[in-house]
Amino acid sequence: MGIEAGLGRLDEIVVDCADPAGLVRFWALLVGGSPVDRTPQWSYVDPPGGQPRLAFQAVPEGKETKKNRLHLDVEVGDIDAVRDELLRRGAQVVGEVQTDDQGAFQVMHDPEGNEFCLVR
Repeated sequence: MGIEAGLGRLDEIVVDCADPAGLVRFWALLVGGSPVDRTPQWSYVDPPGGQPRLAFQAVPEGKETKKNRLHLDVEVGDIDAVRDELLRRGAQVVGEVQTDDQGAFQVMHDPEGNEFCLVR
């Protein structure tokens, strides 16, 4: 049985933020690609390997809730090493590394508090 095509294709993921130029550099370090500042209100990175574009758009209001309704899982080879580098770049750790029979993950926040997971 083949995979059925959807009505659309995931083109990009847009993150509301206060500092698009700063946040895009954090995410470019994590997922690869070169940061692009289109305007002071809009930056993006095109990760390699056909991954969707990550875009960052300036909004006037701050993040109002602690928990995201949506987060990104980023596969890495070494959770501890990547976590330590991201901490130097302004990320925050949320809890301990969790391990189960599917692998391991570390919940984190980017410099503006957006939740994501490093997974292995």
